[in-house]
This record gives sequence, C-alpha cells and structure tokens, in this order.
Amino acid sequence: MSERTAPGLLAAGAGDATPPEGEWRRLDRRTVLARCLVMLGVAGSAGLPALLGLLGGRPFWQALAWVLAGAAVLVGSVTAADGIRVHRTGYRLGPERVELRSGLLLVKRRSLPRERIRSVDLTANVLLRLLGLVQVRIGTGEQTGSGESTLLLDAVSRAEAERLRGELLARPAAGAPRADGDGTIASLDPAWIAYAPVSFVAPLLGGAAAGAVMQVSEWFGAQAEVIEWIGDRFAETPLVWAILVMAGTALVAGAVGALGLWVEMWWNYRLEREHGGTLRIRRGLLTSRSTSIEERRLRGIDLVEPLGVRLFGAARLDAVATGLVKETENEHTDRKTLLPVAPRAVVDRVAAQVLREPAAPTDPSLLTGHPRAARGRRVRWALATALAPAAVLAVLGALLTPMLLWIALACAAVAVPVAVALALDAYRNLGHGISGAYLLTRSGTVRRSTVALQRTGVIGWTVRRSLFQRRAGLLTLTATTAAGAGAYHVHDADACEALAFAADAVPGLLEPFLERGHP
Repeated sequence: MSERTAPGLLAAGAGDATPPEGEWRRLDRRTVLARCLVMLGVAGSAGLPALLGLLGGRPFWQALAWVLAGAAVLVGSVTAADGIRVHRTGYRLGPERVELRSGLLLVKRRSLPRERIRSVDLTANVLLRLLGLVQVRIGTGEQTGSGESTLLLDAVSRAEAERLRGELLARPAAGAPRADGDGTIASLDPAWIAYAPVSFVAPLLGGAAAGAVMQVSEWFGAQAEVIEWIGDRFAETPLVWAILVMAGTALVAGAVGALGLWVEMWWNYRLEREHGGTLRIRRGLLTSRSTSIEERRLRGIDLVEPLGVRLFGAARLDAVATGLVKETENEHTDRKTLLPVAPRAVVDRVAAQVLREPAAPTDPSLLTGHPRAARGRRVRWALATALAPAAVLAVLGALLTPMLLWIALACAAVAVPVAVALALDAYRNLGHGISGAYLLTRSGTVRRSTVALQRTGVIGWTVRRSLFQRRAGLLTLTATTAAGAGAYHVHDADACEALAFAADAVPGLLEPFLERGHP
C-alpha cells in the first residue's frame, strides 16, 4: 500500500456528494457532538452521587462548584480528544483497496483488498440515529486475533453509509445470481413476540434481576433490611411455597425482560434479497442493525429449536456461511441469524426461499435414525450425571448428618426422571440424511439443531471412535467446512451406515481411506 499523504480530507456529511474514486474522506463532524452528549450523560450520572458525598463536609455551593468543574474537565477533554480523532481519521475507496488512516503522532494506516470484502454492516444506536449517523464495519470475514480483518468507520452519515455498502458489495453482473426471488423474503410478525418468554433468556434475566436487587441494596447499605423485609413477607409461609413464590416472581421479571430485549433486537425486522445476490437483514428498535450476507458465501442453514420454543412448534433460522466472524466487542450481536424464533411453517418457507429450493431441505422424514446403542449411551450418561451429586451428598450424610441423606434422596428423585427424559429425547433427535445438494445432520435436546450443509462445501471428514463406541458398533462422523462453525457432527451413528453416508454425500473424498481399510 502506498504511503503517500493525500493533500486534504473532505468532510463527509456536507451534502454527501459522491466523491471521485480514490479521494480521501473524513468521518462526519456530528460524531463529536454525539460523543459530547454521551459524556454529558456520564458526567450527570456520576456527578449526583459525587455531590451527595461532598455535601457531608462542605457548603452546597462549594460542593456544586467542585462537581461542575470536574464535569467540565471530563466532558471537555473527552470531546476535544474525539474532535482530534475525527479530524485525523480518513478513509478512501480505491479501485483495488479500501484504506483507513488514523492517529495524531503515531499515524496508523490499514487497508483491505476490495475483492476480499465480504460484509459491510451498519449499526446505529438511538443517539446516532437522532443525529443521522451510522457506524460502518467493513470486513473480510477472516478470523484474526488483532482485528486486522475489519475496518470501523465511527461514524458517517446514513447516506454515506449506504453509498459505501452499495459500492463495496457490488459484484460484476456476470457472476450475479438470477434476479428471480429478489425482494422481501420475510418481515416482522408481532405475534412472534409471544415466543420470547419461553426462551432460555427469561430465567437468566430473572436471576440477574434478583442479583441486581441484592447488589444495589448492598451499595446503599440496605441489604440487611431487604432480606429482613423478604423474610417478614414469608414468615408464616412453608419453605417450599416461599421458594416457589420467589422463583415464580423471578421468572415473571425475566419474562418481562425477555420481551423487552426481543422488541429491542427484532423490531422493524426485515429479510430481503437484493439485486446481485445479497441477503440483507435489518432489525432493531433503539439500535438499528443491518447485516449483509452474499449468497455465494452461503453454504447452508441451521434450523435451531431450543427446548422451550420447540414445545410450541417454533424454531430459529441461522445461516451457515463463510466470513461471518463474531466481533469480540459486539458479542451480543447475532450476525448469523436470518429469522428470529417463528412458527415452524414460516421457518421452512424462509429456508426454502433463502436456499432457492422448492422446499426446505430440513424435512424430518429425510433423516435416518440411529441405532439403539446410541440410546443406551445417552441414558447411561444421563444417569451418571444425575446420580453423581446425590452420591456425594449421601456420602457426606453418612459422615456428618442424616439430613443430607434426605436431601440426596430428594435430588435423585427429581433429577433421575428429568435426566432420563432428556436422554431419550436426545436419542430421538439424532439423525442424518441427504436432501438433493445438501447433507443433513440433527442432534441435541435442550438445543436441537438441524443443519443442511451444501455437499460441495464439505472439505474433509473426521471419523472418531472411542473404546465404548467401537464395542457398540458406533462412530461419530464430522463434516469439516470453511463455513459456519467449521465442523458439523453426526453423533453415534452406525459405523457402516455412517461411512456409506459420507461416501454418498461427497463422492471421492472418503473412499481412498476406506480402500486402505481405515474406519
């Protein structure tokens, strides 16, 4: 990359006229205002408790002066630093590379080849949306620990962001998929929000809410009073009922939180196929998000059915694609999700349209079940997992107090039936098969996953057999691919059936090893 310094930088946002190719552009100046407003909020939230603390030994006017002076220094210094950052940051789109330059004393220059760019994702929180700004993340989809595979423009105007996205994702017309099917594939149905409370997020948020109450009460020195108040409410209530009521309250709070989280993440959801073969997912209430997936990078789909939503006949649809790297600073963002939890019929329809197939390849009737030996393995593991804590408590009860023996008996009575039921469900969910251009594999119980992977996307097979699997005539077959999770498993399949399945799914890949007598 050339180290020439451009004669000047144009300010993006001043009309957003399309610049000549290769000309340097600056971030939008309104970014400084956004940072200033954020710091005013931070200063205000930190200033109130600081003011209350200073009032103990100083007059009000003196305490207020100290707080205002500190807030002015904080807001002014951070805003000035951000102004320098915006002034010294420039980007340009050349014919072959996208370049980013930043830094005051130590100038840092980075670039990405345009032919390797796989994603241009747009994100805007509520403040950026009010100011008409968008964060643009340009990525090649490669996994690097230093983040050198992405360029972040924080932030530019929405018009400039759309221009960048259109130019960087544009491909030659000769390589573009056919135009039929362009347009909206799926859009938000408000009825889908009903699935939010039955997700695993609800109990987690309920526990987090209970923990937050105790933590906040500790900050204000009132934790003992909170515990005493709760104890008074249940003073005449049996312990079991008290536990059930508190757990139910936490679940209700978690359900409310799950509803709010779902609305924030998926409101205004729309899945579209754009001309040229790009799938675009737009969503978000307060923070808007736009994710693009080129169809040529799509290697299949993953139909995910967590236990709660599966009981209500619903599922989620994820993409199995190359280049969908999860950014460490945005781990909460699920960039591979094509469709939130929705009725199974809707998911199947969307899956078929995304893959341009007449029907979804994830039909359960296409799957081959696994032998009974696989069921035995799961039941034994479930019993061992359920009985191990009870055995520890029983040993401690024999040594310390008989009360632990009763607790061990209660744990075993509850855990064993649940564990066995989950093990049998896990066995019923095992399956593999071939559907046209896709190989299928299904597994899981708490989180059942059905993957349809392009057979041409498989670059290798891994065969694993433990001692117990060999004795039972089973093996675990793993399809290796450059997309998605990188490896998709066929667990505990019959050895002969699994090898024949691998040979049929990707002819010529496994046969050389079979001819040499390897399993």
